[in-house]
Amino acid sequence: MSGLSIGQLEILLVEPSSTQHRIIEDYLQQMGAAQPQWIDQGSAALERMRAHPPDLIISAMHLPDMTGTELVQRMRNDESLIDTPLMLISSETGIRYLEPLRQAGVIAILPKPFSREQLSRSLLATLDYLQPDPLQLQQFTPDELRVLIVDDSSTSRRIVRQMLERLGVEQFIEAENGQQAIELIQASFFDLIVTDYNMPRIDGEQLSQYIRNQSSQPSVPVLMVTSETDRSRLAGIARSGVSAIFDKPFTIDTLRSTIERII
Repeated sequence: MSGLSIGQLEILLVEPSSTQHRIIEDYLQQMGAAQPQWIDQGSAALERMRAHPPDLIISAMHLPDMTGTELVQRMRNDESLIDTPLMLISSETGIRYLEPLRQAGVIAILPKPFSREQLSRSLLATLDYLQPDPLQLQQFTPDELRVLIVDDSSTSRRIVRQMLERLGVEQFIEAENGQQAIELIQASFFDLIVTDYNMPRIDGEQLSQYIRNQSSQPSVPVLMVTSETDRSRLAGIARSGVSAIFDKPFTIDTLRSTIERII
């Protein structure tokens, strides 16, 4: 567990509702967190972040000048804010709202209303993200692992790579789709493959089937990252031979424990 504590987190709360602000602030106070900075608009929040980078952003979905989705996308396009964790609180359940957030790598998406326990779990995930424990592997040290990251989104590849780097992994090769990944697998050996599901040309399920049935390294662990909710498709992914399936967003603790289990 991280050496940080909830009380040490510097939190910026982006919330237009004074009522919701008080609820969140009360929960944070009960958990021992410092009083968050409170801003009610996205543009002002971005200015504040650039001037005084916080440890965590907690944002509503609907702001007066933009959505929470637009806020996190602007952060991911700003080099100074690209890695700042953001937790979204929203009553939205539609995929058109949530999918861009999952792709942008939010630390958590909390429903509205949410419980103190849900907020606490998300804060603990933030602490672990900021100061994670390193990987503990019996036969390798993390810096020896050769990892292939496959995703058509450069943002998603960067998020996975950064999480692995925080766990001590140093050797990476990236592919933009399943076809590129197959070519790399034919040319190089990997200790771990992390792949997205939805990709052009050859998707993650087809890639996994190739690895298990046609490649020269059929036993390599394959982690599938997806926001897919269709049960039949998820069943197909499981049958393709993946070692684990991660739902977006996933925590660095989940990633660490899964890698320790399968390697």
